[in-house]
Amino acid sequence: MLRFKSLGSGSSGNATVVESSTKGKPVTRLLVDCGLNQRELVRRLAVAGLQPNDIDAIFITHEHGDHIGCARAFALRYRIPVWMSRGTHTAIKNPDFEDLLAVACDGLPIEIGGLQLLPFTVPHDAREPLQLICTDGNQGRLGILTDLGHSTPHVLAHLAGCTALLLESNHDCDLLMQSAYPVFLKERVGGLYGHLSNQIAAEIAVAVASPVLRHLVAAHLSVQNNSPEHVRFSLSTAIKCRGNDIIVATPDEGSEWLQA
Repeated sequence: MLRFKSLGSGSSGNATVVESSTKGKPVTRLLVDCGLNQRELVRRLAVAGLQPNDIDAIFITHEHGDHIGCARAFALRYRIPVWMSRGTHTAIKNPDFEDLLAVACDGLPIEIGGLQLLPFTVPHDAREPLQLICTDGNQGRLGILTDLGHSTPHVLAHLAGCTALLLESNHDCDLLMQSAYPVFLKERVGGLYGHLSNQIAAEIAVAVASPVLRHLVAAHLSVQNNSPEHVRFSLSTAIKCRGNDIIVATPDEGSEWLQA
């Protein structure tokens, strides 16, 4: 079985636990992003019923602080292997991870215990950002897609057949334009290498929705320029479901455990 839980999603910090419990294999747990301080990360893991030593590996999507956070300190303290792109490691000035660092590349599969990972590139203003498909070798297929400015055929091809999708729905375009953000920040967030608007997230959801999609989780909502109500309306209207069928991962609590 493949299941996942957002520990928190937003500009204040992002982290998601993915767990595979395949018959005949030990349980495998992956932490995708580590954008919290160590104390808070340990606390949220405990809320999820986990301890740091339960994490088998960490995957970092890119170098921005709300995603990489305490990754190095946490990994070194608990001796957890860390995967990231070479560009991400370069962007953070090539710190020493001792023997724990492994390089992730677009399209190169990674196997960690009972989990199979497939990283893929996305258009975002980072050095070499990667998002992720996670499977357990059975029916579960989880797509994690946050921090990109627009969709591409490459992105959509990887998301095909997902049974669960954690999808960025960062801002409502009108709220962003009316906000107190300075012009440069509005242009950055709303640009082709910034963050997904509700409209573009809805277009992605329509493109990849299928009868096998169990859960659509909206993630990385802007506190200033979005709301769960805006997101639920946009996504549910697009894929023709009830608003309550759209799960929203919050900055403070993330989401419940969900089966992919």
